[in-house]
Amino acid sequence: MNTTASLQTPEVTKKLLPIILATSIFMQMLDSTILNTSLPAIAKDLKESPLNMQNAIISYVLTLAVFMPVSGFLSDKFGTKKVFIFSLILFSAGSLFCSLSQNLTELVVARMIQGLGGSLMTPVGKLALIRTFQKHELLKAMNFAIIPALIGPVLGPLVGGYMVDYLSWHWIFLINIPIGALGIVLSLKYMPDYKSPIIDFDLKGFLIFAAASLLLSIALELFGNTVHVTPVLLVLLLGFLMLYYYYRHASRDDNPIFPLDLFKVRTFRVGILGNLATRLGISAIPLLLPMMIQIAYGRSAVTSGWIVAPMAITAMFGKSAVIGILDRFGYRATLMTNTFIIGFLICSMAIPAVSASIYWYMPIIALLGFFNSIQFTAMNTISIADLRQYQTSSGNSLVSVNQQLALGFGVAFGLLVLKFFQGDVKLIHDEIHNAFRYTFLVVGSLTILSGAIFRRLHFKDGDNMKSEEGH
Repeated sequence: MNTTASLQTPEVTKKLLPIILATSIFMQMLDSTILNTSLPAIAKDLKESPLNMQNAIISYVLTLAVFMPVSGFLSDKFGTKKVFIFSLILFSAGSLFCSLSQNLTELVVARMIQGLGGSLMTPVGKLALIRTFQKHELLKAMNFAIIPALIGPVLGPLVGGYMVDYLSWHWIFLINIPIGALGIVLSLKYMPDYKSPIIDFDLKGFLIFAAASLLLSIALELFGNTVHVTPVLLVLLLGFLMLYYYYRHASRDDNPIFPLDLFKVRTFRVGILGNLATRLGISAIPLLLPMMIQIAYGRSAVTSGWIVAPMAITAMFGKSAVIGILDRFGYRATLMTNTFIIGFLICSMAIPAVSASIYWYMPIIALLGFFNSIQFTAMNTISIADLRQYQTSSGNSLVSVNQQLALGFGVAFGLLVLKFFQGDVKLIHDEIHNAFRYTFLVVGSLTILSGAIFRRLHFKDGDNMKSEEGH
């Protein structure tokens, strides 16, 4: 493996690689959220009940969670360039098939093709980035590539709402094709091709871990949609049993897909756990707020999209501020303080009454976008800060799987808390808006508590990631 790649990489590649990765993250994040506002229109066209349309979302998320672990092995064996281009082709083809779907079954199959492309696209792109840039340059590069991850979930409902109203639902999938084509053209010329003298593939470990991801994802989806808790808890328990089975397997195997020695790296351990815990609250908000504006305030999907839109603009400012903040305060202080601020802002969404103007939420959302941006960049970079070269493939794949599951956990958790309060008519005085307010308080309080995880960091952790100007 070429450990000095960052010294030999042409400057033009270093400039364009974050853009290539940004296009893939943007497509994936847009696609994860754009469908939400469009489901009723697609259901009507395909002559299905909107409630059955959940399958179109679930099939995509499950495919991502199951196949992400294999991304590190494939890029080590076939090279980052080939695998990345193949993933873009798969994702674009899946998007085209989605737009041509004549019934729900065809749409679900097309979404799985998209998910297969998406499961390789982002982790492989990130891996190329990690191997191209030296540690002190990586924060800046990752920071740039991550903007679409913040803009996608905000633009998704807005773009989806407009496209369904003024064009047709087919366009929410067709929009990916020119973006995918741009990514392919840039990748052919500028994507570096890193391989590793990898030996064998841990098929047994992959199958066990995939089964665990699948069971946990299914349990999450069921939690949000079912009245019977017993079968859901059974599926959840099976998922955790599979994780334990994987732990037993990895401790005996010579070359497991996710080596347990990754967790001996303290910054990786804290990064993974912190990512999972803090995203519980953060991921629920882009779903809960537009839902509240539509249900409790009776406004349109486009209006709710516009209320959430400032999040994307302030995320840009957060992105430009984060390097200076980390250079000055370090990762430990930044992450602990930032998590507290995010939790406090989520709690403050419970303040406006139903009689208040919906525009009260805009400054809160704007601030949230700024601090979310800092949180994502800091968490993602501290997770890989101290990994050795031979650990980057598996470590990076695991970070991606963890993020995907955390996103699912967050959405399911938010819906679960909302349903709980919605069912307690006395507590909410038969006013749906109050159910949302209590949900924000619970989700925000848990986010504040999750900040304690970052106390495990040492104040010097992440110093090797700081930009040279910050030294």
